[in-house]
Order: sequence, then structure tokens, then C-alpha cells
Amino acid sequence: MAPIAKECDYLVIGGGSGGVASARRAAGIHGAKTILIESNRLGGTCVNVGCVPKKVIWHAAAIAETIKEAKAYGFNVQETAPFDWPAFKRKRDAYIKRLNGIYERNLSNEKVEYIHGRAHLLNSNDVEVDLDSGEKTYLRAKKILIATGGHPNLPRDVPGYEHGITSDGFFELEKQPKRVAVVGAGYIAIEMAGMLNALGTETHLFIRKDKLLRSFDPLLQDTVAKEYERLGVNLYRSSNVSRVEPDPGRDGWLKVRYTSGNRDDGELDVDCVLWAIGRSPEVEDLGLEKAGVKQRQDGKGVVEADAYQNTSVDNIYAIGDVCGLVELTPVAIAAGRRLSDRLFGAAKDPSLKESKLDYSYVPSVVFAHPEAGSIGLTEPQAVDKYGRESLTIYRSNFVALYYSMMEPDEKASSSYKLICTGPDQKVVGLHIIGLSSSEILQGFGVAIKLGATKRDFDNCVAIHPTSAEELVTMK
Repeated sequence: MAPIAKECDYLVIGGGSGGVASARRAAGIHGAKTILIESNRLGGTCVNVGCVPKKVIWHAAAIAETIKEAKAYGFNVQETAPFDWPAFKRKRDAYIKRLNGIYERNLSNEKVEYIHGRAHLLNSNDVEVDLDSGEKTYLRAKKILIATGGHPNLPRDVPGYEHGITSDGFFELEKQPKRVAVVGAGYIAIEMAGMLNALGTETHLFIRKDKLLRSFDPLLQDTVAKEYERLGVNLYRSSNVSRVEPDPGRDGWLKVRYTSGNRDDGELDVDCVLWAIGRSPEVEDLGLEKAGVKQRQDGKGVVEADAYQNTSVDNIYAIGDVCGLVELTPVAIAAGRRLSDRLFGAAKDPSLKESKLDYSYVPSVVFAHPEAGSIGLTEPQAVDKYGRESLTIYRSNFVALYYSMMEPDEKASSSYKLICTGPDQKVVGLHIIGLSSSEILQGFGVAIKLGATKRDFDNCVAIHPTSAEELVTMK
């Protein structure tokens, strides 16, 4: 091995939101000599091909829906041209590029050294980095953080899978698809199908089993499916795509062969196939085995980490999607900051010795149409944990006031559920779908994290007229 070029207290592998947050906390607050390595763009999945550009497109889709709904309120909005996808993409990409620059400046401001390259563990302290120049450099660190995130999966057993794209490729599309086949049942598939449909793309959604959003409460599963079908999404339940091949008669078009449980088996012509069938940790060439870092024995590549983000190697830690716990950007950020507090702040502040993230009651939102949000246990999970007899479940199904001016077939339904347990009716699960669910959930998430009971909800005076008041007036 070549001589060690640099040494540091803390080496962070991965420049996504979690890695950057941990590096900045270690260097900027606690004074640790910190180096961060990233092989792609700073900000990771969230900033570049995830949360941020996704939400920007979601806003565009919401505006498209508002334009259609404006007539019910007396507005005569004339669309003189279709949605300008190329112009929208240029502006969105420019915004993301600005964010990349902000991330890099923030690292510099906190005195974190940033190296653009691909890192490979050589042992528990030494790392080889493939630089953009083609050269290699070698680093040594007292502590190493693995924060490499994940990447989309591909169905490599499906002939012609390479003709489709993943969520990463979705953000590279230069023109809007006319007809798309979205394959997957998780939140990424649901979000992208909803956005494309709202923007005018003929959308076909293939789910492998009967339910979508399988990790969410049945209320959200059923309501989202009902709303998507009302909005015109073609839903193929218990379906499998068996082959994808180019259409010889039309340049850029594909033929998708499929089997389906609720439709006749057949063939569909589309100009885009979008695989959204899950994600895996970005660890394939990281060299975990050389450093002795253990992974779960399920073949998915997930790094074993305890509640304090410790791996099987004393000075190597892991946060974010590589741990396979709660794969959300704010979770990675919070875990990364708490880890740096514990590793580098406890010497001066003993209260930080036990610093770690509490992974319970983490709110999450699906930016579907309409939005769906969840915190705590689903109803099946609550039954398994507490028993059906210990639960009291409150439900509210209603139509938001926004839709009062619209025809019956234009009205989206809203549904809320509170799951309570014990004689004090502690709220252990909250699930909502409807307008502004993301904003509503953030506030109620604080209450539930603090251990709120149904009585606490009841004692809060409602804000009228709002959708959120349903949560404090349930009977």
C-alpha cells in the first residue's frame, strides 16, 4: 500500500444529508479533524434524485390539479399550451445544482475537508480513495462513519429490464412520457405514478400483490388505491411484468408483457417503464469484509448497527439507509448528529455519552394525491403488540371543505384514524390521508412523541373550519 497521505479524527464515507450532518457536527461544533468523501453529487439521494426534486414535481402536479379544479370556483383558466416539461426540468436542475453548492460551502464553513472520489475500506482504519484524476490516495482515520445511502433495485430476472428506468432515471427524463408503466407498490412508485398522472401522462401501475403501500396502515392502503382509480390511474393488482422489449414499429416505444390478477393478461405499449421495486444499500465495493464489518445474512447488504450506530468493528459506525431501519433523510440527519455528539462531545459534556436517536414514533408521509401520513403503529401492529381487546380505534371519513364547490365525482375523500391503547387511551398510531396531511402530521407528531392520550387530543380546542380539527373531535 502507498504511504498514508492524510490522517484525521473522523472519516465520513458518503456525502448525503446524514453524512454531511454528522461531519459538520463533528468538525464545526466539537472540533474534530474531519474528512468527507463522496463519489457523486453532494446531498445524496434526497437532494439529487429523491425528496427535494420529487417534491418540486409534486408541486407542479398539484398546480395542474388546481387548474382543473379552478372552474368549480368560478375561474375560467385557459391552458394555451401543455405542461412544459423541458423548461420545468431545466429550472429544477438549476435549483438542485445550487443546493449542491450550498452543501459544499457549508462543509467548508465548518472546516470539513471534502474529497470527491470513491472510497474503499482496506482495514478498520485505512481507506483507499479513487480520485477523479484516476489517481489513488490513502487516508487513515481514528473513527469511520459509513453513510453511503442506497440505490434503486432492478429486476434483473425480467428479460429486457434494461429498457426501463429507475427513480434515478426519472429525474433525467428530457421529455414527459405519454404512457408509462410504473412497477412497484411502495411509496416511490405511488408518488411517481400520482405525479405523472396529474401532469397528464397515461399511467399504468403494476403491483405484485393485492395491496399497495404494504408497510402502511390498511386505511391508507385502501384509500390511496381508491383515489388513484378515481383519478384515472390504471391499477394492475397481483401483477407481474414478464418481459420488456422495444416496439419495432415505433421508435422509443416499448412493449410490456404482463400477467395480472384483476385484468386479462396481455401486452401494453408504453414509452417509459419505471421500476420502483425497492432499494438496496450502496456498499457493493466498499470493502466491508476487509474491515470486518458484519452485514445481515438476508442477502440485501444491510450493515448491522446497534441503537448507538455501532457496527461490529469498534471504531466504525453506520447511519441512514445502509442500516435498513427507517430509511428517511431526517432520520439519517438526526442519527448522524447524535452520533457525533456522543463520539466527540461527551468528553466536555458527559450528558452526551448516551446520545442516540430514538427510532420510535417517526412520522412519515407519502406525497401521493392526496397526501398520506403516518406515525406510530399500524392497526395490525397494534393488535400484535397490545391485543385487540386493549385497543380503542377512532375513525373519521369526510370530504374536505375545499371540495364543497365541486361535483360529486370530483371530490376526494379524507380519512383519519387514531389508535389508542390502555385505560388512559395513549395514542400509539395516527394515520391520515387528505389535503395538507404532511403539514398536519408534523404538529401532531410532536404530541404523540410526548405520549399524548385521547383526552389530550379532546382537550385541544379545534380550529374551524379545517381538516385537522377532525383529529381533536373524534368520537
